Amino acid sequence: MGALRDSIDNIDAAVVHMLAERFKCTQRVGQLKADHALPPADPAREARQIARLRQLAESAKLDPAFAEKLLTFIIAEVIRHHETIARS
Repeated sequence: MGALRDSIDNIDAAVVHMLAERFKCTQRVGQLKADHALPPADPAREARQIARLRQLAESAKLDPAFAEKLLTFIIAEVIRHHETIARS
């Protein structure tokens, strides 16, 4: 069981680092949006991303509803960051 838990810990660390990289990219997108007076949210892009992630989840044998909830949470945080950038 220890080896499995070590693997889980390593995967969790990788997830955190990948999310950090993702947020670095979305921060740059937020700055570009603010510089060009674009809205913080892009519902069409978000819908495409959710559909894409649901398909990826199905291929990976992961519950698509869970994947959608996770991405929806991430998108909400990104929009919050973009709104903060736009106000500054």
